[in-house]
Amino acid sequence: METSPVIDLINSHRSIRKFSSKELTNTQVKTIVEAGRWAPTSHHVQAYSIIVVEDKETKQQLAKLAGNQTYVETCPVFFVICADYYRLKQASDQHSQPFEIGEQEQVIVGAVDAALVAQNMLLAGRSLGMGGVMIGGIRNDPDSVSSLLELPEFTFPVMGLCLGYPSQNPDQKPRLPHEAVVHYEKYDPTKIGRAMTEYDQLMQQYYQDRTQGKRSDAWSEQMASFLSRPKRPQVGSFIKKQGFLK
Repeated sequence: METSPVIDLINSHRSIRKFSSKELTNTQVKTIVEAGRWAPTSHHVQAYSIIVVEDKETKQQLAKLAGNQTYVETCPVFFVICADYYRLKQASDQHSQPFEIGEQEQVIVGAVDAALVAQNMLLAGRSLGMGGVMIGGIRNDPDSVSSLLELPEFTFPVMGLCLGYPSQNPDQKPRLPHEAVVHYEKYDPTKIGRAMTEYDQLMQQYYQDRTQGKRSDAWSEQMASFLSRPKRPQVGSFIKKQGFLK
Protein backbone atom coordinates (compact mmCIF):
# COMPACT_ATOMS: atom_id res chain seq x y z
CA MET A 1 0.00 0.00 0.00
CA GLU A 2 1.05 3.58 -0.55
CA THR A 3 1.65 5.80 2.44
CA SER A 4 2.30 9.38 3.45
CA PRO A 5 2.92 11.21 6.73
CA VAL A 6 -0.82 11.90 7.04
CA ILE A 7 -1.77 8.27 6.38
CA ASP A 8 0.86 7.07 8.85
CA LEU A 9 -0.57 9.44 11.47
CA ILE A 10 -4.12 8.19 10.88
CA ASN A 11 -3.08 4.54 10.96
CA SER A 12 -1.15 4.95 14.22
CA HIS A 13 -4.25 5.92 16.23
CA ARG A 14 -4.31 5.04 19.92
CA SER A 15 -6.65 6.36 22.56
CA ILE A 16 -4.68 8.35 25.15
CA ARG A 17 -6.13 8.66 28.65
CA LYS A 18 -3.10 9.75 30.64
CA PHE A 19 -1.58 13.17 30.09
CA SER A 20 1.55 14.97 31.17
CA SER A 21 1.43 18.27 33.07
CA LYS A 22 2.39 20.20 29.94
CA GLU A 23 -0.29 22.72 29.07
CA LEU A 24 -1.56 23.65 25.63
CA THR A 25 -0.95 27.21 24.51
CA ASN A 26 -3.79 29.47 23.39
CA THR A 27 -2.33 29.36 19.90
CA GLN A 28 -2.41 25.56 19.88
CA VAL A 29 -6.02 25.49 21.05
CA LYS A 30 -6.99 27.96 18.32
CA THR A 31 -5.09 25.90 15.74
CA ILE A 32 -6.94 22.73 16.76
CA VAL A 33 -10.32 24.47 16.71
CA GLU A 34 -9.56 25.99 13.31
CA ALA A 35 -8.81 22.52 11.93
CA GLY A 36 -12.20 21.40 13.20
CA ARG A 37 -13.92 24.31 11.47
CA TRP A 38 -12.65 23.13 8.09
CA ALA A 39 -14.21 19.68 8.33
CA PRO A 40 -16.70 18.68 5.61
CA THR A 41 -20.30 19.64 6.31
CA SER A 42 -23.62 18.64 4.77
CA HIS A 43 -25.09 21.26 2.41
CA HIS A 44 -22.82 23.89 4.03
CA VAL A 45 -25.17 23.79 7.03
CA GLN A 46 -22.27 23.69 9.55
CA ALA A 47 -24.62 22.32 12.21
CA TYR A 48 -22.10 22.15 15.04
CA SER A 49 -20.53 24.18 17.84
CA ILE A 50 -17.36 23.59 19.85
CA ILE A 51 -17.20 24.31 23.58
CA VAL A 52 -13.60 24.72 24.80
CA VAL A 53 -13.32 23.78 28.48
CA GLU A 54 -10.15 24.54 30.44
CA ASP A 55 -11.65 25.45 33.81
CA LYS A 56 -10.69 22.78 36.33
CA GLU A 57 -14.00 22.79 38.18
CA THR A 58 -16.04 22.52 34.98
CA LYS A 59 -13.87 19.63 33.77
CA GLN A 60 -14.34 17.95 37.14
CA GLN A 61 -18.12 18.19 36.85
CA LEU A 62 -18.07 16.96 33.25
CA ALA A 63 -15.87 14.02 34.28
CA LYS A 64 -18.52 12.95 36.80
CA LEU A 65 -21.36 13.44 34.32
CA ALA A 66 -19.47 11.37 31.73
CA GLY A 67 -19.36 8.36 34.05
CA ASN A 68 -16.49 9.31 36.37
CA GLN A 69 -13.97 9.28 33.54
CA THR A 70 -11.08 10.96 35.34
CA TYR A 71 -9.15 11.82 32.17
CA VAL A 72 -11.87 14.36 31.33
CA GLU A 73 -10.69 16.21 34.42
CA THR A 74 -6.95 15.60 34.04
CA CYS A 75 -6.55 16.47 30.35
CA PRO A 76 -5.33 20.04 29.76
CA VAL A 77 -8.23 20.92 27.45
CA PHE A 78 -11.59 19.22 27.05
CA PHE A 79 -13.76 19.97 24.05
CA VAL A 80 -17.48 19.33 23.84
CA ILE A 81 -18.66 19.11 20.25
CA CYS A 82 -22.37 19.76 19.82
CA ALA A 83 -24.91 19.45 17.06
CA ASP A 84 -26.21 22.99 16.71
CA TYR A 85 -29.24 24.34 14.84
CA TYR A 86 -29.62 27.42 17.06
CA ARG A 87 -27.95 29.66 14.46
CA LEU A 88 -30.03 28.07 11.75
CA LYS A 89 -33.23 28.90 13.62
CA GLN A 90 -32.11 32.52 13.67
CA ALA A 91 -31.46 32.37 9.91
CA SER A 92 -34.93 30.93 9.31
CA ASP A 93 -36.54 33.65 11.44
CA GLN A 94 -34.53 36.35 9.74
CA HIS A 95 -35.88 35.34 6.34
CA SER A 96 -39.38 34.40 7.53
CA GLN A 97 -39.01 30.75 6.52
CA PRO A 98 -40.37 27.64 8.25
CA PHE A 99 -37.85 25.89 10.50
CA GLU A 100 -38.14 22.15 9.83
CA ILE A 101 -35.85 20.05 12.03
CA GLY A 102 -38.45 17.57 13.24
CA GLU A 103 -37.24 14.61 11.21
CA GLN A 104 -34.39 12.21 11.92
CA GLU A 105 -32.37 13.49 8.96
CA GLN A 106 -31.45 16.72 10.75
CA VAL A 107 -30.34 14.81 13.84
CA ILE A 108 -28.09 12.68 11.63
CA VAL A 109 -26.71 15.74 9.85
CA GLY A 110 -25.87 17.47 13.14
CA ALA A 111 -24.28 14.35 14.61
CA VAL A 112 -22.22 13.67 11.47
CA ASP A 113 -21.07 17.29 11.23
CA ALA A 114 -19.98 17.16 14.88
CA ALA A 115 -18.14 13.85 14.41
CA LEU A 116 -16.22 15.14 11.40
CA VAL A 117 -15.22 18.24 13.35
CA ALA A 118 -14.05 16.13 16.30
CA GLN A 119 -11.95 13.85 14.10
CA ASN A 120 -10.28 16.83 12.42
CA MET A 121 -9.47 18.26 15.84
CA LEU A 122 -8.02 14.99 17.12
CA LEU A 123 -5.82 14.63 14.04
CA ALA A 124 -4.69 18.25 14.32
CA GLY A 125 -3.71 17.69 17.93
CA ARG A 126 -1.88 14.49 17.11
CA SER A 127 0.03 16.21 14.31
CA LEU A 128 1.35 18.59 17.00
CA GLY A 129 2.56 15.71 19.17
CA MET A 130 -0.53 15.39 21.35
CA GLY A 131 -2.87 12.50 22.03
CA GLY A 132 -6.49 12.21 22.97
CA VAL A 133 -9.63 10.18 23.32
CA MET A 134 -13.25 10.69 22.25
CA ILE A 135 -15.81 10.70 25.08
CA GLY A 136 -19.26 9.33 24.28
CA GLY A 137 -20.09 9.45 27.98
CA ILE A 138 -20.86 13.15 27.54
CA ARG A 139 -24.33 11.86 26.54
CA ASN A 140 -24.87 9.98 29.82
CA ASP A 141 -26.70 12.94 31.31
CA PRO A 142 -27.32 15.40 28.46
CA ASP A 143 -29.69 17.52 30.55
CA SER A 144 -27.01 18.23 33.17
CA VAL A 145 -24.31 18.76 30.54
CA SER A 146 -26.60 21.16 28.71
CA SER A 147 -27.33 23.06 31.91
CA LEU A 148 -23.67 23.23 32.92
CA LEU A 149 -22.57 24.53 29.52
CA GLU A 150 -25.70 26.69 29.07
CA LEU A 151 -26.58 25.13 25.73
CA PRO A 152 -29.56 26.80 24.05
CA GLU A 153 -32.50 25.08 22.37
CA PHE A 154 -31.89 23.30 19.07
CA THR A 155 -28.52 21.97 20.27
CA PHE A 156 -27.32 18.73 21.86
CA PRO A 157 -23.90 17.43 22.93
CA VAL A 158 -22.61 14.71 20.60
CA MET A 159 -19.18 13.87 22.02
CA GLY A 160 -16.33 15.10 24.11
CA LEU A 161 -12.65 15.15 23.20
CA CYS A 162 -9.74 15.03 25.66
CA LEU A 163 -6.49 16.44 24.29
CA GLY A 164 -3.05 16.83 25.78
CA TYR A 165 0.49 15.53 25.71
CA PRO A 166 0.60 11.77 26.38
CA SER A 167 2.20 10.24 29.43
CA GLN A 168 1.48 6.71 28.22
CA ASN A 169 2.21 4.65 25.13
CA PRO A 170 -0.46 1.94 24.92
CA ASP A 171 -0.38 -0.85 22.40
CA GLN A 172 -2.55 -0.30 19.36
CA LYS A 173 -5.84 -2.17 19.61
CA PRO A 174 -6.44 -4.30 16.49
CA ARG A 175 -9.29 -3.34 14.17
CA LEU A 176 -11.72 -5.62 12.39
CA PRO A 177 -10.10 -7.19 9.33
CA HIS A 178 -10.50 -5.66 5.90
CA GLU A 179 -12.78 -8.50 4.79
CA ALA A 180 -15.27 -7.79 7.58
CA VAL A 181 -15.84 -4.12 6.80
CA VAL A 182 -14.96 -3.47 3.16
CA HIS A 183 -17.19 -4.61 0.29
CA TYR A 184 -16.73 -4.07 -3.44
CA GLU A 185 -19.67 -3.15 -5.65
CA LYS A 186 -22.21 -4.74 -3.27
CA TYR A 187 -22.47 -6.04 0.27
CA ASP A 188 -21.16 -9.61 0.62
CA PRO A 189 -22.45 -11.26 3.83
CA THR A 190 -20.77 -14.60 3.07
CA LYS A 191 -17.33 -13.46 4.24
CA ILE A 192 -18.41 -11.96 7.57
CA GLY A 193 -18.46 -15.15 9.67
CA ARG A 194 -14.92 -16.22 8.88
CA ALA A 195 -13.54 -12.72 9.30
CA MET A 196 -15.20 -12.36 12.71
CA THR A 197 -13.86 -15.72 13.86
CA GLU A 198 -10.33 -14.66 12.93
CA TYR A 199 -10.82 -11.35 14.68
CA ASP A 200 -12.12 -13.01 17.84
CA GLN A 201 -8.93 -15.06 18.02
CA LEU A 202 -6.79 -11.97 17.45
CA MET A 203 -8.58 -9.99 20.16
CA GLN A 204 -8.42 -12.85 22.66
CA GLN A 205 -4.66 -12.93 22.21
CA TYR A 206 -4.48 -9.13 22.46
CA TYR A 207 -6.29 -9.10 25.81
CA GLN A 208 -4.29 -12.02 27.13
CA ASP A 209 -1.04 -10.19 26.36
CA ARG A 210 -2.33 -6.83 27.63
CA THR A 211 -3.61 -8.20 30.95
CA GLN A 212 -1.05 -10.96 31.53
CA GLY A 213 -3.73 -13.58 31.10
CA LYS A 214 -6.38 -11.95 33.31
CA ARG A 215 -8.70 -11.32 30.38
CA SER A 216 -9.33 -13.22 27.16
CA ASP A 217 -12.86 -12.42 26.01
CA ALA A 218 -13.59 -12.35 22.28
CA TRP A 219 -14.77 -9.26 20.42
CA SER A 220 -18.09 -10.88 19.44
CA GLU A 221 -18.69 -11.76 23.10
CA GLN A 222 -18.05 -8.15 24.14
CA MET A 223 -20.38 -6.79 21.47
CA ALA A 224 -23.15 -9.28 22.27
CA SER A 225 -23.04 -8.15 25.90
CA PHE A 226 -22.81 -4.46 24.99
CA LEU A 227 -25.84 -4.61 22.70
CA SER A 228 -27.96 -6.75 25.00
CA ARG A 229 -29.23 -3.69 26.90
CA PRO A 230 -30.61 -0.31 25.80
CA LYS A 231 -28.00 2.43 25.73
CA ARG A 232 -28.71 5.96 26.98
CA PRO A 233 -32.49 5.94 26.39
CA GLN A 234 -32.54 9.43 27.91
CA VAL A 235 -30.82 10.84 24.82
CA GLY A 236 -33.94 10.50 22.68
CA SER A 237 -36.16 12.39 25.08
CA PHE A 238 -33.52 15.10 25.54
CA ILE A 239 -33.18 15.59 21.79
CA LYS A 240 -36.94 15.93 21.50
CA LYS A 241 -36.95 18.48 24.32
CA GLN A 242 -34.36 20.47 22.42
CA GLY A 243 -36.66 20.78 19.41
CA PHE A 244 -35.81 17.74 17.29
CA LEU A 245 -37.82 14.65 16.29
CA LYS A 246 -41.25 16.19 16.73
